[in-house]
Amino acid sequence: MDVASFWTRSWTSDDRIAVRQLLAPDAEIEWNLDAPVDDEELVQVLHRIAVFADDVTLVGQTRADDGAALVYDLRAPFGTARMVEFLTIADGRITEVRQVYDVTATDRFFPGLYAN
Repeated sequence: MDVASFWTRSWTSDDRIAVRQLLAPDAEIEWNLDAPVDDEELVQVLHRIAVFADDVTLVGQTRADDGAALVYDLRAPFGTARMVEFLTIADGRITEVRQVYDVTATDRFFPGLYAN
């Protein structure tokens, strides 16, 4: 299984140990949520999505040798939000994670998702 597929399977099944192992120690992480982000906060938010969402579906993907762009639907009890994730991969580890959330839907359907 490739790194991007293992990453998706790991975080959507709430395997925080695997998620941490896939992230390079100096991984750069960015998102458009109104909160600071580091690897710990990323792991916590992915955990919250995994346990709160009724379903996380990979609805689109573009792959390259050094990364992937992944589009997810995050189905919650009252609606669905979309998230796009850009991964850069080197030597079997994820060196960059860029996440873009549909912030309006995320705030509505996943209240408190990224509250500190």
